[in-house]
Order: sequence, then structure tokens, then C-alpha cells
Amino acid sequence: RDRRLFDSAFSGRARLDFTGPGKRLGAQLAVLDGRQAIGDAIFANIDGLDTTHTVTNPMVTQYDSKHATLVALVEANHLLRGDHRRNLLLKNNYTLQLTKVQDRWLIENVRIDNIWMTGDPSVLFPREALAA
Repeated sequence: RDRRLFDSAFSGRARLDFTGPGKRLGAQLAVLDGRQAIGDAIFANIDGLDTTHTVTNPMVTQYDSKHATLVALVEANHLLRGDHRRNLLLKNNYTLQLTKVQDRWLIENVRIDNIWMTGDPSVLFPREALAA
């Protein structure tokens, strides 16, 4: 829940593509453009949730001194705050394009592809949002 820390991982012109998993969950989502838009959407979406994200098998598939591509397997559990009996568990492939800026790496692009899911999609996307 640290917006400043979250934002520090992204470049100002970053993009986040969650359209594939969104579609599987019944939500029509746009690609998010820019650090501000990404942070605003993520933090609004998780406001009533407790989440855990476990990252495994990270692998750099392309690298030069200024750019890298990182792939990882991410398990994301989303639970309603105050009612952990309802959850949505996602297993996703993440593909990130990174750029080195001074002494740190920033995310330029994230594409998330869903492998499987179990649970209640309305935990992440309330039914009224899915109906719209």
C-alpha cells in the first residue's frame, strides 16, 4: 500500500497491459499508459482488498547495458478485506521491458498473460463493473 514505492518502479511513460486476464475475467480493460495512470488504476482497484503476489522463476531473456527483458511467473491472490472467504487466485506470466536510468532499472512495459485462475472474479472486478 505504498504508492510512492510502487510508482518508483515505473518510468513516466510506462505501459501496463492486463487486457488478456481482464477479458478472461469478463472485464473490458484498456492498456494503461503512464506511471500516474497505472498507479491510479491499481490502487483504486485494490482499495478494498488484501493481496499477496509471489514471483518465481524470474529470468532475463535479453540484456544490454541500458535495456533488459525480464519474464517471471506470478501468483496473485486477491482477498476481500474483512472477508477472506472470498478470493481470486491468478497464475500469470509477466513480461517486462526495463530501461536503466542512472543506477536503477525502471519498468517501461508490462504485459500480463493469465495461465489459470480460480475463485470469484467479482473480488477483483465487482459484478456492477463487469456488467458495464
